[in-house]
Amino acid sequence: MKTELNRRDFIKVMASIPLIKLAMDVTPSASEELLTQVSSGPNILVIVFDALSATNVSLYGYPRLTTPNLSRFAERATVFNRHYAGGNFTSPGTASILTGTYPWTNRAFHLYGTVARDFMKKNLFHSFAEDDYHRMVFTHNDLAAMLLYQFGDDVEYHKKTKELCRFSEYFLADDFFPGDHNAAFLGERTITRGQRGQDLQLPSSVYFSALHRVWRTHEKQKLRSEYKESFPRGLPSTNAGPIQYLLEDATEWVQHQISSAPQPFLGYFHFLPPHEPYNPHKDFINIFSDEWQPVSKPQHHFSQEFTDKELNRKRKNYDEYIAYADAEFGKLVDYMRDTGLLDNTILVLTSDHGEMFERGILEHITATLYEPITWVPLIISRPGQTERIDVNSPTSCTDLLPTLLHAAGKPIPEWTDGQVLPTFSDHEVNSERSIYTIEAKSNPKPSPLSKGTVAMVKDRYKLIYYFGYDGFEAQYEMYDLINDPEELDDLYSETNTIA
Repeated sequence: MKTELNRRDFIKVMASIPLIKLAMDVTPSASEELLTQVSSGPNILVIVFDALSATNVSLYGYPRLTTPNLSRFAERATVFNRHYAGGNFTSPGTASILTGTYPWTNRAFHLYGTVARDFMKKNLFHSFAEDDYHRMVFTHNDLAAMLLYQFGDDVEYHKKTKELCRFSEYFLADDFFPGDHNAAFLGERTITRGQRGQDLQLPSSVYFSALHRVWRTHEKQKLRSEYKESFPRGLPSTNAGPIQYLLEDATEWVQHQISSAPQPFLGYFHFLPPHEPYNPHKDFINIFSDEWQPVSKPQHHFSQEFTDKELNRKRKNYDEYIAYADAEFGKLVDYMRDTGLLDNTILVLTSDHGEMFERGILEHITATLYEPITWVPLIISRPGQTERIDVNSPTSCTDLLPTLLHAAGKPIPEWTDGQVLPTFSDHEVNSERSIYTIEAKSNPKPSPLSKGTVAMVKDRYKLIYYFGYDGFEAQYEMYDLINDPEELDDLYSETNTIA
């Protein structure tokens, strides 16, 4: 192969230099052209409010005005009126959003569950893995964090949970084991607290757990005293209080982050409110002084034996917490509108699962899959959208991944269980398909499901199937969600042709 220039070739090259300079003066440089390409796609911002049930959202017809800011946002957005979570708690619900697959496919159906090994590169962030999108994430929720760390190779910036907390009792996994966070996190938790959930375990170190308990009690008492006026019920926290935080800190950080991040960006920010404990700012406590009472429903086989009075009191606290979260979301939307970020950003508001206050059941750790747990909000604003669009056909959380890829002009992977959402698709969507929600936390990760609950929504009907439960094996329920949105009239029978 010829590698040296002869005299004639050298003269040709020298003669072309003025032309090269002229071309450089009138055409973009390589870096400028690359920057243009990088900036060509829309920003994508996904906001998840944990445990936000559509049944308690005033935008969807709830009688208490819980979400005035969400309603204002919806005036220039697409509102999906029958959108369903993939599971009934954070691990399956979040994994279904991030992988575009159902829990029986991605296998993240346990508490602190992660996806199967072959799905580690089948996720929203990897799907935007080219150099054009800057990917960043944050969550208050330690179950969601397990998944975000599992997908960490495909994320440029992961804001540590404790950096947006006023208190965090976890200090080892993030700082010392970032490459093996999940194992370190569970190990630290086992040493200091033991494990909660179905298999309760005592702390593995009596000495360290005792010291840890004294320290965290002291720190929490200081915070309680500092914030007792503005947060009379205590600061927002996780179930057992491993972290305490202000939602305002997180939403203000998001505002700064989306203003300073390279564009286009893909942001996934998963906030814990309105997940219990329901600790809103004082401005939202007792804002619902109405006498409204929800429909009383019979106790279920899986009842936790809460009375209607207890459930209604908790529901009111939950509604107040929703209003607090809604106010913070409103501030974020206003900021994006004032700074022009809404003009080039797809803004998504959704949830990983809902919350329940009926049939003797509180919250969402249950074998049941009624609407308060499975029906979640989905509102999407596109750049330049000026009016509200309503979609009334059933949609799934698995649809978000293919929809965002399609909106960004990227190919849709074959492995997704979802489809491009109505109004986003160039083709007619299948509005008659079945939509699923799965509860399967009792099953081994690699094995076929032998115990669990599956809810299937198709058109106006919902079928719920319970299998593998002692005393409640192979049980079905069916409801007409249009005529019976409260799911009171069970239509199932073996002779029912619809079932």
